[in-house]
This record gives sequence, structure tokens and C-alpha cells, in this order.
Amino acid sequence: MDISNHINKCNEALRENGFVIKTRDDKELIPFNYDSKDKKYLLCDNFTCPWIENANEIHESDIERILRERIEPWLTALFQSEHLSLLCGSGLTNSISKLAGDDGGATMDPVEFNVYKQELRKAAKASAVKSGRDEANIEDQIRTANELLQGLKILGGKNAEKLEEELKTVLTNFAISIVKGENDIANADEDNRQNAFNILMNFLLSFCSRTGNRERLHIFTTNYDRLIEAGAELAGIHLIDRFVGNLMPIFRSSRLNLDIHYNPPGIKNEPRYLEGVARYTKLHGSVDWVQLDDEIRRIGLPFGALNIKPYLDAPGLKGCDELKLIIYPNSAKDKETAEYPYVELFRDLAASICRPNSTLVTYGYGFGDDHINRVIKDMLTIPSTHLVIISYDNTGNRILNFYKKVGRPSQITVLIGNIFGEIQGLTQNYLPKAAIDNATLRMSDILQKRMGAVAFSANNTTNATK
Repeated sequence: MDISNHINKCNEALRENGFVIKTRDDKELIPFNYDSKDKKYLLCDNFTCPWIENANEIHESDIERILRERIEPWLTALFQSEHLSLLCGSGLTNSISKLAGDDGGATMDPVEFNVYKQELRKAAKASAVKSGRDEANIEDQIRTANELLQGLKILGGKNAEKLEEELKTVLTNFAISIVKGENDIANADEDNRQNAFNILMNFLLSFCSRTGNRERLHIFTTNYDRLIEAGAELAGIHLIDRFVGNLMPIFRSSRLNLDIHYNPPGIKNEPRYLEGVARYTKLHGSVDWVQLDDEIRRIGLPFGALNIKPYLDAPGLKGCDELKLIIYPNSAKDKETAEYPYVELFRDLAASICRPNSTLVTYGYGFGDDHINRVIKDMLTIPSTHLVIISYDNTGNRILNFYKKVGRPSQITVLIGNIFGEIQGLTQNYLPKAAIDNATLRMSDILQKRMGAVAFSANNTTNATK
């Protein structure tokens, strides 16, 4: 079966609430359909799966056990790579939002401009197609409108002021939808909210639990909200980013290798890594980042605030409005990513993942950003790197098209389907245990040896009684 037919079969399985998996020594993608009548997962025709107990099916009651035995040890090994990075897309926000009882995060639905309506629609559509998406979203429209506005200002166009006012309104509404998503989570039913944040904390801790001789986890996100920051704060994870300061932190271009250490009692001159520390980069900006003159500042916007405008009226932010918010890159052209501060952020991504013995895990990222995909593709040219793709679905066929285009199956693990994409099931069943310390490792070692001894003794006893 050629790769195109193979991917078509995978897409058919996903449309039927099935899943697609490729781990460990699997040589190709393995799709399973879901039989709702008999409550079981059926291996698609013309495919083989040597690691399932039955030749071609897994009952729903056994699926978590069988997949856990296959996935969890593999991810545990990958998570202890010399370099580990996590890339989260909008799927993370959507998953946590739904757990809290809401219907998702900020809407990415397109809007309509009255000025240059047809021209902006056409340009946004072309930009979306180039990035592998069929339809333009609000990010495409904001970016193209901003480019047009700059051109009109240079030419002295008569509609520049009208377009600027429209763009400001669109940005204001978009920012409101982002903070509204945070507010909906913050004000959700207490039990649902507590469960959602507990799952988020355990999700982050699964990645942050690195042994002391490994480099820090580096978290990247394309989201504008502060959900990861909120989860890290609740979990006691300290995030190191490029911002310096307390009241109104400023973005720094320097890439100093700062970290947090502690001195063990009774031991001099041997500082050790403090646990629960990760590096953090928001590739597309954030709802609380503003451009103030030639500086990028992070403002004190509370998580769950209903409106951003009052926080832009602070005395130290004179002249700032919604047009100064850093929430609209999502570029499809190299020259756009070269603008400050995005060039620094994308350099961090490339520097973090394009190294030997590096593992990148993507969760909820739909591979719709061409500039990010290019960096991931470059990473895979290094033979010792590995990519783990975890997604709820294959929207727009972008994930499997990327898999096909890269052509490096031995370096890619694929986990696609609602059974993997739902963050609660993923965290509880398939991600590694969120605690790696000397006591845990020693206990596991002792139990393994004792269980082996018990099993050996039991076998001898059984043989003796025959």
C-alpha cells in the first residue's frame, strides 16, 4: 500500500472515532476503527499489528491497559532524552476548557472588514492556503490588515484611519475573547475547575520531572492565553522566560543561560538544580504583552479578567492601546518572522530542538504554522532527534501530510485520536509518572528485584509439586 492510500485509511479511521498509533519499533502508522455496536477497536484491513493479543481487535475494556503497556514505557524513555521540549497548541486550551465545563478557548473564526473587504479576504485566504489551511482565520485577517495598514500609511491612503479603527476594534474583540476564555475557566463550577487544573498540573509535571543530569524542559506554545502559566503556578513550577523584572517585566534579547540552583546542607561548592523549573517561550506573543515605544513589556493582567482595556490605561503605559498588543503573528512568510520580538522567539525554538539527542513532543498543535513546521523538519535531519505527535484529530490532514512530507518514520511517534487527545485520559493513562526522585527510583529497583525473586520462587514451588 502506497503512503497516500495509507494516510487515507488513517483518516477514515479517525472519522469513525478510531485512532492512529505508531510507537517503538512500528514501521508504519497503524489505524484502528471503532465498532460502537460491539464496543471494540478493529484493526483496519490490510494492516498488521504484532503487539496486540488478538489478531485484529481490541475490546474497549482492554484498550487502556494494552495501549498503556505499549506507550507509557516508550514515552518515559523519550522524556529522559538529553534535551526535551514540549510544543502546545490550541488543543491544550480547548481540552482544559471543556474539562472545566466550557466550550473552548478564544474563537478563531474569521471576521469581516468594511474597508478593502474583498482585497483583505483574498489576501487572508491566500495566506491560509500557503500554511496548509483551507480557510482563513482571524489571525490571517489581522496580519494582512496590519500589512495593508502599514502600506496605506506610507502611501498616505485616505482609508488608513478607517482601517486602523476597524483593526483596533477587531483586536479589542479578539483580546476580549481570549480573556473571556480564561474567565470562563476561572469561574467554572468548583469541582470541574478543580479537576481541570489538577489534570493540567499533572500534565505539566509529567514533562517537568527530569533527572538532575538532564537539561531543563523547554515549553513552547502558540497560544495567547495564560493557561500554562496558571497551571505552572499551581503546580509550583518556576517558568524561566526572556522577561526581567517584577512590576512590569521587560523582554530581553540576550539569551543568558540563567537557572535556579540550591546548595544542599553540609555540602559546599556543589550547587544542584532546583526541581520544578522549566524554560518557557510563547511563540505567537501573549494577551498581556504590549509594545511600549521600542520595548516589549508584560503588564499585570490578572488571570480571568473580563476586559483588558482598564489595564492598558495604567500611568506607565501611556499611549498603549489594543494595536500595541503582541497577539497577531501566525506568519506564513520568512520576512514577517524576522520582526522583533518574534525573531528571538523562533531562534529559541530552533536552538532548543535542533540538537542531537533531542525529543520534541507536540500536543494540540495542528501543524498549521509553516514557520514552525520548517524548524521541526530541520530538527529531524539530525538522526538522533525524535518527534512525538499527540493530537485529538487530523484537522485539514495537516499532521499526516507533514508525516508524509518529512519521510522519516523511524524518528516520529504518532498518537492521534480522541483516546489520546483528551487530556485527562492522556495524563492518567499514557504519560510518564510525574515524580522522578532518588527515593522513587530506589523503591522501583527494590520492588523489581523482589518481584523477580518471588516469581522465581513461585515457579520452583509449582514445579516441585508436579
